[in-house]
Amino acid sequence: MDSRQGQTHIIEKLDKNSFEILFKQYFSVLCQFARKYVRDLDTSKEIVHDCFVSFWDKRDTIDLSKPVKTYLFTSVHNRCLNHIRNNKKFDQNVENFELLDLSHHHIASDSLVEQEISSQINNAIESLPEKCKEIFKMSRFEEMKYKEIAEKLNLSIKTVEAQMSKALQVMRTSLSEFISVLIYFIIFLTK
Repeated sequence: MDSRQGQTHIIEKLDKNSFEILFKQYFSVLCQFARKYVRDLDTSKEIVHDCFVSFWDKRDTIDLSKPVKTYLFTSVHNRCLNHIRNNKKFDQNVENFELLDLSHHHIASDSLVEQEISSQINNAIESLPEKCKEIFKMSRFEEMKYKEIAEKLNLSIKTVEAQMSKALQVMRTSLSEFISVLIYFIIFLTK
């Protein structure tokens, strides 16, 4: 019996023991594979774990013409792409948080929420290193172009770009948990 037949045979008669063997055989390899896409070990483990749970849940209905290994790698690959796609949307929201016009949402009428939002953003801005903070404020609040900032501060455009990139990364990290709650709150209130 070749390995392909053996793997297909395992699926046809998947019980807890054979599932455990598959899990032990492929879990760490699949985590390494997932990490190439998501760059985070915990997220990789979560994705692989979810794939195995889904595999177990669908064990009676899965009709594979491919080996188990192919199925698992394809499943992990697809979940990684979904994770990246979902996080890309989230990152764009965080990166462009200043574009959120809260006046279009019911939250704007609640001054406590407005104050909390403003406070969180100000705290994130204040946590920036001085040069980053100055460049960020000039770009976002004074609406200056990178070239104008570079000329005014006697810096290269590349330096301004690097500082803005650093500022946005710090802001994204500082506000990520808050933005998740805010997005949930916006969705909840607009229904």
